[in-house]
Amino acid sequence: MLEDASSLRWKFYFVMGLTLIRVPLIFLFLAVSVFGGHPLPAGWFIVAFSAMILSALTDLFDGYFARRFKVTSRLGSYADPMMDKVFYLATFPTLVYLAEQLGQSGHAKALLILAILFLLRDQWVSFLRSIGAIHNLSAKANWSGKARTIISFPTICVIYYALESPTNWPWRPSQNILFGLEGLSMAINLVSIAVYTSCFWSALKLELRPPDANRSEPQ
Repeated sequence: MLEDASSLRWKFYFVMGLTLIRVPLIFLFLAVSVFGGHPLPAGWFIVAFSAMILSALTDLFDGYFARRFKVTSRLGSYADPMMDKVFYLATFPTLVYLAEQLGQSGHAKALLILAILFLLRDQWVSFLRSIGAIHNLSAKANWSGKARTIISFPTICVIYYALESPTNWPWRPSQNILFGLEGLSMAINLVSIAVYTSCFWSALKLELRPPDANRSEPQ
């Protein structure tokens, strides 16, 4: 029994480590991208791009291993979306900055709109989860959140590659590919907002009732 408990504890910390390592990886990406100079030397680009990809991959594998090892937890259900926010908070302003540095003013504006939409969606979902917690509704990510991650992480990586990869590298995505991916990311964010609102609507509707004199309200 003690061996089983020790193994379970190791698996739990392994999964939490996968979740939390996203932070140092994404800050490594941020530091290299902002302070590494423009154009970024090929070696430093590989470092930053690898850190970004690894950070994105940990989001896919921490949930997989949590389910496989049967160590899913409430802490993990809250930590994972928090790490996603750190990823978006670091990457989107960086992409806007790089696009502006390259003189792509229109692209920078599109990325700014996308960044605002991402952050508004995250704040709205956090608000809904807070309301849902009052009424014991699950805070676990639903299919729209997972679809958003599957679409958004590769999109951000492709945009960064297009903006910062060495100019003599053979492949570069076209503007049509970039705007198509960005449009798809905007669409899945709007869908996710609608889906989460629907999931927590019953709790939100209860909280929208006018205060009742006979009901004790939180101070």
